Amino acid sequence: MGVPNLEEEAASFLAKLCTELPTRRTGTAGNRAATAFFADRVSRMGWRTECPQFDCMDWKERGADLIAGGRSWPAQVSPFSAGGTASGPLSVASAVEELEGQDLSDAIVLLRGEIAREQLMPKEFTFYNPEEHRRIVRALESARPQAIVAATGRNPDLAGALYPFPLIEDGDVHIPSVFMTDVEGDNLAQLSSHPVTLHIRAERWSSTGCNVIARRGGGSGSRAVLFAHIDAKEGSPGAIDNAGSIAVLLLLAELPQSYAGDLGIEIVAMNGEDYYAAPGEKLWLSQNRGLLQEICLGINLDGVGHRGGRTAYSRYGCPESLSWRIRSVLCGYPSMIEGQPWYQSDHSLFLAAGVPALAFTSEAFTELWSNVAHTELDRPELVDVAQLGTTARALRDLLLKLDP
Repeated sequence: MGVPNLEEEAASFLAKLCTELPTRRTGTAGNRAATAFFADRVSRMGWRTECPQFDCMDWKERGADLIAGGRSWPAQVSPFSAGGTASGPLSVASAVEELEGQDLSDAIVLLRGEIAREQLMPKEFTFYNPEEHRRIVRALESARPQAIVAATGRNPDLAGALYPFPLIEDGDVHIPSVFMTDVEGDNLAQLSSHPVTLHIRAERWSSTGCNVIARRGGGSGSRAVLFAHIDAKEGSPGAIDNAGSIAVLLLLAELPQSYAGDLGIEIVAMNGEDYYAAPGEKLWLSQNRGLLQEICLGINLDGVGHRGGRTAYSRYGCPESLSWRIRSVLCGYPSMIEGQPWYQSDHSLFLAAGVPALAFTSEAFTELWSNVAHTELDRPELVDVAQLGTTARALRDLLLKLDP
């Protein structure tokens, strides 16, 4: 088979994932179409392919009506919130102590200020869940308000570029909730103890999703594992986050004469990095329990391919001999630089297990995360398909260098 035109291929993959599919949010039909597309492409290239399935939640909303003080207030439905109608006095809280020990079963609670400073980690998100967040959720569930209104500002570290951001994005929290800007929340807080009516038009139901795992080689008992998450936030085309990286894995799978050695290669289209329960990550870990010591290098791609910048790679826990191999390959690609460590993606799975890891993203990671990620602005025009092809070639060369 001839060498594919990687740039043309990358452009077609972006069009498929970001334009043709309505959404890639985990649990949706679009997400299942994306994983089916990936599985078909890699299997046709001769990779041993499996699609382990997990249970998840699908959800849809049609807006919300919040009435207080004789007027309607702008409010967005929190992702995965239950629907329903609630009426009662407005209770305002800016600290968790104002919730603890309270019975708010007749009230609608407005969370603002310090308590709404950062997005709460989901209840079942086991990889990172600070006690401060768990305490807030416990206090809310104990106080049992009829509904929650969250007034939020900007927090790119946890919520990307969204403003306002949803304080709660968790299908395991059953109190209906909406969110608004911190400015609107300051105004609404003036109506403390006044009657409020909130109607949320939303519903949720059981669904399924899957990872896609493609393998080659494996005679040595050692393997390199490559991740890129295939899901995207609702309302975002998800080009930089993370269709570009998925395209790189597909290009890598198509490059000829890549894997003639004994090193096992495992390519994973991980599903659920942008979903509250991280089901794909949990499933992959459960399937690899007791086997992680086989991994000589874990590689994660997230946010690769930003037009006008370079690709940045960072190393984690790599011994000197492995670091030398990595640098000796990647220094041959002028469009790549060694960047600063970052931890907000799936390479954290490798780090937690003590597996040497390598992460790829865009040089402008901080800017993209703060201004583009998780929004409708994350479109294919932001992606340089030539960079995607270069990254695939660099990964091919690195895998050949790793072969025992």
